[in-house]
Parts: sequence; C-alpha cells; structure tokens
Amino acid sequence: MHSMTRPRSSQAARSWGALIALAVAPTTLALLVAASAPASGHTPRGSAAVPVGHLKIAADLAQVIAGGPPSSLSWVQDVRGQRLVKALVVSNSTDPDLVALRADVLAKGGSVYMRYVSVSALSVMLPAHRVAEIAARRDVQSISPNRLTARTGISLTPSAIERAAGVSDAVRERTEANSIHYTGLDGAGIGIAVLDSGVMFKHQLFADYQGQTRVKRAVDFQKVGDAVAVGVKNWTAGVDASANLVPGSAALQRYEREIDNTRGNFVDYFGHGTHVAAVAAGRDFKQTRDTTGMAPGATVYDVKVLDGQGVGQLSDALAGIDWVIHHAKAYNIRVMNLSLAADSTESYLTDPLARAARSAVAAGITVVVAAGNFGERADGKEQYGSVSSPGHDPSVITVGASNSRDLATRGDDSVNHFSSRGPTRGVYVDDKGVRRVDNLLKPDLVAPGNKVVSALATDSYSMNVPNYLAKRYPQLSAVAGANQQQGTSVMMLSGTSVSAPMVSGAVALMLQANPGLTPPLIKAILQYSAQPLAGANLLQQGAGMLNVDGAVRLARSLRSDIKTVVEAGRMAPGTPLLASGKVLPRAQSTLSGHTFDWSRVVYVGGNQVVSGEALFTQFQPVYDHRLVWAGSSARRYQVEYWPATAGPRVAANTYVKTITSAPAAPQVLLTGGVVHANAMAGTSSWLGKTGSFMPTAQLGRWLNSGSGFILSEGFILSEGFILSEGFILSEGFILSEGFILSEGFILSEGFILSEGFIISETGQPNLKSSNDRSLFGEP
Repeated sequence: MHSMTRPRSSQAARSWGALIALAVAPTTLALLVAASAPASGHTPRGSAAVPVGHLKIAADLAQVIAGGPPSSLSWVQDVRGQRLVKALVVSNSTDPDLVALRADVLAKGGSVYMRYVSVSALSVMLPAHRVAEIAARRDVQSISPNRLTARTGISLTPSAIERAAGVSDAVRERTEANSIHYTGLDGAGIGIAVLDSGVMFKHQLFADYQGQTRVKRAVDFQKVGDAVAVGVKNWTAGVDASANLVPGSAALQRYEREIDNTRGNFVDYFGHGTHVAAVAAGRDFKQTRDTTGMAPGATVYDVKVLDGQGVGQLSDALAGIDWVIHHAKAYNIRVMNLSLAADSTESYLTDPLARAARSAVAAGITVVVAAGNFGERADGKEQYGSVSSPGHDPSVITVGASNSRDLATRGDDSVNHFSSRGPTRGVYVDDKGVRRVDNLLKPDLVAPGNKVVSALATDSYSMNVPNYLAKRYPQLSAVAGANQQQGTSVMMLSGTSVSAPMVSGAVALMLQANPGLTPPLIKAILQYSAQPLAGANLLQQGAGMLNVDGAVRLARSLRSDIKTVVEAGRMAPGTPLLASGKVLPRAQSTLSGHTFDWSRVVYVGGNQVVSGEALFTQFQPVYDHRLVWAGSSARRYQVEYWPATAGPRVAANTYVKTITSAPAAPQVLLTGGVVHANAMAGTSSWLGKTGSFMPTAQLGRWLNSGSGFILSEGFILSEGFILSEGFILSEGFILSEGFILSEGFILSEGFILSEGFIISETGQPNLKSSNDRSLFGEP
C-alpha cells in the first residue's frame, strides 16, 4: 500500500476563500436554479413550471431530501434517525467571508468545512430537512451535493496492439523535435497544472536535460474540504473550519506545508494522473519507441484531487482549482488539465465545478477538459447529450477522442464510439419557473485518444510496485518493445482522459510561440485550424481533430501583447490583431503526406458557428477571457489582486483576491466581417444531417469556398443578441422535439448515477460482458 501525505489538522481545511472570494451578482433571470430531470429521455422546451420546492436545489440532492434511500452515496448519512447531507452551497453575497451564511449553517445544526476561491461557495454538512431553509436565503444561489468526481473513464487497451497512434500523432506534429534534443517548440517556461490522481515525479519522462524533475510542485487535496481533513469527528455539527489565508501569512504557509505531497512513497497509486501528465509533457528517455509527450519542456504542477482508485469529492476538485488560481501568476501556470468529471444534471450556470473552471478562465488560465466516455451505451446505441461536468461549460476547451486506426496517416481517422457527444443537457429553471436545457455545442474538438502509450506510475522509492490500473489489468503494461525498467515503464490507455492532455500540451506550445494569447482566442485558433474527420458531425467531433501545425502557425501570426492589452481594457473591437509584417497563414496543413483544409469552424456564444479571416485580423470582444457569452446569457468577470504586503513581502498583482461577475453591459460581441454559419447549416435534424448534426467536413468545405452570411456590423448585445441586419438569434442550435429515440440514438438528460463515474472502469453502467468494446478499446 502507498502512503500519501494528507492534511489532518484544522488548518488543512481552511479556505483560500478569504484569500480569494467569488462574489457573483444576482442575474436578471433566475438562472441559478436546478430541478429534477424527468425519468424519460426528452422534455420539450417551455415545459410546465417546476415545483417551488425544487428551486435552487440540485435534482439528485432534492431526491435524497424527499426521502429517497441513500444507497452508497458518499454524501448522505443517516445518524441516530436524522438524515445528514454534505453539500456545496453557492452564494451571491457581497461578503467574501460569507459570515452570515456560515452562521446560519451552524444555527441549522450543520458544519462548515471550507469556502472557495473559484466559486463563492461553502462546503457544508447539513441536516437534510434544513437544506430548503438555507436554499430560501436571498444570498444563496444553488445547493449541490458534494458529488464524487472521477477520471473520465478509461477504455483498456489489448496488449496485442503495437502502435500508440495518439502519441505517434503528437510526435509527428511536434515542431523540430527528437528524443535527444528539442530545437523547436517544447513548451519550456509554460506551467501545466494536472488535476488528477497524482504524478510520479521520479519517472524519467518528467526529467529535464540535467536529469531533474520538471514536476515543480505536488499537492494533495484529498478530502481537504471535509471533516476528515479538519480533524474533527465526521458528520458532527457545530464545526466552522473557515480561516483567513492572506498571502504571506503564517496560516497560509502552514496550509501549504500540510498539503505538500512531494514526500509520499506512492504519489500516484491509481496511475491515471502520471499517464495523463506525461501525454501532455513527457520527455523521451531513449525508449525503444518514442514516448515523448506534446510539450516535453513544459513544467508540471501535480494537483492531486483523486484517490488510489481514481475517485475524489467535488470539494477536492474545487480546492485544487483554487490552488491553481492562487499560484497561476507566480508559477506561470497558463494551462489546467481536467481529465476528470462529475455526473451532473445541472446547467453550467449553477454547476459548482463548471463555475470554478469558468473562474480559472477569467483569471487567464486555459482550461482543457475531457468530454467523457459516454458516447455509446452498453446496448451499442449512440448517445448524444452525454458530455459531463465541467466539459459542459462554454468557457473551457472540451475534448473528445479520435481513433487513428493504428496507422501513421491521418486520412482515415475517426471519432471513437465511446467519446461523449453534445449538445450539453444541463437544466436550469428560469425566473418564471420554466425548465430550460442549455443545449450548447460540444465538444469543441477531438484529439487522439485510442491506445496511447505513456508513463506507468510505480512507487517512488523502490520503483517496483505497479499502480492500481496496471496491477489489476496486466495487459496495460504489455507494450511490445517497451523498456519496462524501474522509473521508465510505460502502459497504454484510451479515452478522452488522454485526448485532453494532447490538447493541453498543444496549448503550451502555442503559448510558448505567442504568450499573448487569451484562453478563448486559443480555443478559436484550435477550432479554426482543426482537421475535419470524414462522416462525423458537429456534436461528435466539434470543429475536427487537433492540428498542432496549423494552431502554432496561426498563433505566430498574431501580435504577442493581446492578453496584456485586453486586461488593461485598451483593446477595442476591431483592433488589428496581426503582428507587424505578418499575414494569416494559408488555411491548410500537410501532415505525414496528407494535405487537408482547416475546418474554419469556430463556436461562439455556446450555440453559434462563425468563421472568416476577420476572426483573426480584427480583435473580437469574445476573446476577452473575462466575458462569458452563452445563449441568452452574457456575464463579465472582474479579477482583483491583493496589493503588496510587507513582512513577509508579497508583490502586488500576484495573488487573486476576488473574482466577481455581473451581467455584461450593452456592447459589440463580434465585429463586422465575421462569417455566420448557423443559417447555412440549417435546422438541426439527425436524419437530414443538418444544423448541429451537419458533418463538420461538409460545413468546412462550404466555408472554405466562401459561403456563409457576412455580418455587416456584427453581434450586438442590447435587449438580447440581435444581428445588425435584424435577424434575432435567440435559440441557436436548439434540437427539435420529435427526433428522440425514433432515430436510433439516445439523448441523455444528464447523468443521474449513484456516485459519479465509478460504476465500472469505463464509468459505463450495465456492461454486457468483459469483451465489451467500451471496456477494451476500439479497433
């Protein structure tokens, strides 16, 4: 067994929340409400009003409060005849310390374990019958159970497979690289935070040229927001573990010592996090096969939020995101990889994990998320609407998995059946009590995620004990030709979990090439330059497959001060974006002898498709990472930093103090000259292959030929999103109401699973047999 360093004292659960608080102003619509999803597959828009008793309370929590059996739910406990629940209470209070709310939780017989940076929220324990009373407070926006999060399902790969097509793609696309020395882009100087099950920092894939590890910090947030870490008896009332963690304070220094995880013998007992981190940033150590990751010079920050079986609590993930936001400027963490997910029926507007990820983006961090492995049911039917949290958030880059068919060329690549499909199906209730579904376009793109070879974690000292996954499934480490020695061993995994770090590593290369890129501009570049895969539609592959060649060339053509000028408020709509003397590259790439046109497809506003060179020759206000536009909602975030302090000295504008948001003011969202493609795609029909079901390659061909509606003035936010020519786009790609089930696939309303993605190794329920391809990968 491994020994992991876990904080145990009361200081360990004390929040970054006084250090940084997210005070979200009330929205004009009562969007911050979750309601029970129906038992059947589809509910039309504008359905009957939701009962008042469900307002603000997530569906799965409401069911438990109503008397449903706790089953094996980790966040429910019946103690001496009283049902207790652990939950995340999200607030709109202007008080960053949430003093009144914390006091009321205690008064209702509960406890407060933590408050957060990335979302103005408390991790609490409450008697179930008092939850509605807390929800009724004016300073409470939503209450969600402290669900489990987990790695985004793993499809195990047969040992007979020799090639790791995904890694081969990464090596082929990496600029001027070989296994000895990197003369081109390698991600040097860029920090990638990996929130996962830990990273084996002594593995040779993380060594630099001098043999020192590039894993610069390792922290463990296992149960940091729970009573176990607080050091009090679990399920006990009257505890408030909140504290002020001011930069440079003794309390903060003590907290950092207690979450430090660099001394553990088995840092990654599960094995998932090490593999993911090496896909993003592994450096080849002269294996018989090249196992170099996407950005072999990048710095890795290990943020452990999953345990030895790949499971963690929502509170763990929020605490980890808080830590990344806090250290982002000091460590130059520009990328955060989340190859994990939580099942959630909630809208991105209320879901705590989505809101935390959104705050990280507002702080300037590009957040890359695995879409999930729920694209195919156990009965073989394709499942749309299966993107998990936080992949359903419009501000993150959500990545699905492609299959390289074990060949060096890209021409026959396809989307894996297991890769989760859009649209997002999170539910909220509007101010009239009417149930609404987000229906946002996802995933954003796909990347290689089938049979990928990367690091196999072992214990850090003797290095002869394999991780949980490799021990349970020996075929994972049966990689033909691999040098399976201590500290150098590798294994194969499949899933969107390994697709996401492909993109995270690619983002590090883009930021090394042009450090002035903002997170939404990075997403637009990745989508615009993606390679459309034949036969797959916008909800299966997004804009297409990752194309590092195109993304880096396009990034290099733009000015390098964009982020700085945007944050200073000096970048007006339409400001020229091209660097001095630069022109946009030709929208075409040649890789491994295969030439293809870029997709030129970009998602904006959650459910709009746009294109055209004006996206990159002129500044588009949607590239401001502090502006979040999706459907009929647009909010602006403001990030405030702590001033300089003395004794110990802390530099000004280094550590985030608050992140606030409010409805966006009337403004231009897109400038004139941008091409709008919604009307060209048509109404969404699966049978007709139109709208959101249109093949990306077909839409890309039309856009590359000059088709599409050119906006003369752009999108303007006033009373709604109104196109200057008078065409009001209130819905975007909304699914029609008659196509569910009859056309051969399932539209999921969201995942209402007992515990999160832990039903099986793939997270998929009701597997028919051990030979199910969703478990053992795809041909």
